[in-house]
Amino acid sequence: MLFTDYLMTQLSAHPSSQPRDVIKQCYQAAFGAEHLLTDPSGAETCFWKEYEEASFPEGRSVPPAEPISPKICRISLPAWKQTGMPGRWLFRMFLLSASTPQGEPEDLNRLLSLADTRLQDASHLPFSIESWNQCLAEYTAGPMEPVHHSDTYRREEKPAYRVVNRELADLIPLLQAIHQRRSLQTPGEKPDKAFVLAIDGRCAAGKSTLASRLAFLLEADPVHMDDFFLPPELRTPERLREPGGNVHYERFASQVLPHLGEQTSFTYTVFDCSLMKLQGDRTIEASPWRIVEGSYSHHPFFGSYADLRIFADIDTGEQIERILRRNGPAMAENFRSRWIPMEENYHRAFSLRDKADVIYPDPKLS
Repeated sequence: MLFTDYLMTQLSAHPSSQPRDVIKQCYQAAFGAEHLLTDPSGAETCFWKEYEEASFPEGRSVPPAEPISPKICRISLPAWKQTGMPGRWLFRMFLLSASTPQGEPEDLNRLLSLADTRLQDASHLPFSIESWNQCLAEYTAGPMEPVHHSDTYRREEKPAYRVVNRELADLIPLLQAIHQRRSLQTPGEKPDKAFVLAIDGRCAAGKSTLASRLAFLLEADPVHMDDFFLPPELRTPERLREPGGNVHYERFASQVLPHLGEQTSFTYTVFDCSLMKLQGDRTIEASPWRIVEGSYSHHPFFGSYADLRIFADIDTGEQIERILRRNGPAMAENFRSRWIPMEENYHRAFSLRDKADVIYPDPKLS
């Protein structure tokens, strides 16, 4: 979809929209939440006040996430509250989005121009084209700063949302699965056991990126399976023929597995691939959430240690393109001829995709 498609969808979904609200959508689409984070502490205080008071207009509701451009979403505070997920997750989603630089002034000019062209040709608008022309002329003649919603929109829509990056909003189905699984384990109680997420899947499918985002939202340190790369002295032909034999699963089982259910900190030794030897330690800080990410994290040698098993999937063509961009042609060939076949053998041998609780990205979003 193009930006103007999102614009017209918003006008249809929110018939109280006025020209000022179109300008606000253009501004948010260009800059995201970046301009709102001059004071993180104040932003959090404001968030919780608005969150507690947020409610739907009588007789109406909206989905948790409303995309306003290909890259930006508005997350409804009352809709989020209805899901039962912690409000802190949403605040940190906003915080992460707002800390990521977005657009430039020329992006706003481009979006305003696109909006103007589309509105001039539109047959049905919730406002007159004359009012739009006047509002746009006044806005572009000034400093083009952030604007509030119109009084009409605020009265009729009771807007209460946070602007977040689309890639973070797409995590909502996964976050709901995490919340539901956690709630089923210990309904109405503060759990003593840490909740363990294990992210396995195909090479270049975004396992590390997903783990990094979840680590920020859940406030948890991830355990990386790359830290358990098989050392050279164990790489016998027999071992490498094993499905999943390319990981030091014995060391993971002894140094990490016993601690995953605990909420206290622990430390393990890291295998440094650049030195091809064990080098230094990594400390995983205390948290009610544990994230294990990387290939072979679903290895049956570990048993059923994870409370939620996520399989990161990717189309073969896109997989190779990502590896080319990330690693270059020489390494891409190494992945294609060696590492990918080993991983695919491991996936098939243990039916990992079929056994996963969640497929990421959510196929319904693709």
